Amino acid sequence: MSGAVSSALPPAAAPSSHAGRAGVSRRVLPGFHLTLGFSLFYLCLIVLIPLSALVFKTSALSWEQFWNAVTAPRVMASYRLTFGASLVAAIVNLFAGLLVAWVLVRYKFPGKRIVDALVDLPFALPTAVAGISLTALLAGNGWIGQYLEPMGIKLAFTPAGVVIALIFIGLPFVVRTVQPVLEDTEKELEEAATSLGATRLQTFTKVILPSITPALLTGFAMAFARAIGEYGSVIFIAGNMPMISEITPLIIIGKLEQYDFAGATAVALVMLVISFALLLVINALQAWQRRQAGGA
Repeated sequence: MSGAVSSALPPAAAPSSHAGRAGVSRRVLPGFHLTLGFSLFYLCLIVLIPLSALVFKTSALSWEQFWNAVTAPRVMASYRLTFGASLVAAIVNLFAGLLVAWVLVRYKFPGKRIVDALVDLPFALPTAVAGISLTALLAGNGWIGQYLEPMGIKLAFTPAGVVIALIFIGLPFVVRTVQPVLEDTEKELEEAATSLGATRLQTFTKVILPSITPALLTGFAMAFARAIGEYGSVIFIAGNMPMISEITPLIIIGKLEQYDFAGATAVALVMLVISFALLLVINALQAWQRRQAGGA
């Protein structure tokens, strides 16, 4: 009797094993070919076709015309301001973002949730509103500017105002990139370093900083890339004086208003190539960050 029962067990177990294999092979979404095809179609429709139109319009220019359009003195001055101010703002946000992320992760204080929500405000706030607000604060008759200008410090309608606007819109990128990495950092390593006699500076530079460096670099690159293409928050506070406080996106808008579509697309193509290169750098940094996290 027991032999009959035992011989009957394998056939009874076989359906459950088959069901398990079927469950493993089952997918929530359709197969690879269909989902890949839809993804490529969507990317072409939303991204590649508009950008290819930009390249196609620029190709109507000869090489000499293209070079003259993208290297005109006024355009070169806008490059220097756009990339220089973006770099300065990203460097400031690198340190300020690290400090804000550190405070939000390592300390408990009243109103912490409010401060944490305020970090995301530049994401939600229309950039034009940010530009108007900064102008109202820093202009000669503004709340802060009225005290600074008598001392010879003029911020609004100068390159300094552009930097301030770019700092405002770029800070969340660094904070939100570094914050989760700090949260995952093992405090036991810091305690071990302290117990071995390391100072606070040594603990930070030897234990904490190496683990958050990839995230810091990623946040820096994202803030820099975002600042290069910023328009709304800068246009009000820059003053838009040619050769002084005129950013490259404004050059493009000006050429479009003058119906110089080929010249506008030429300058836009330069910005596109640089932005794409920055995105490649960001993706490489993120891949490095994942490898560092996996190795840890």
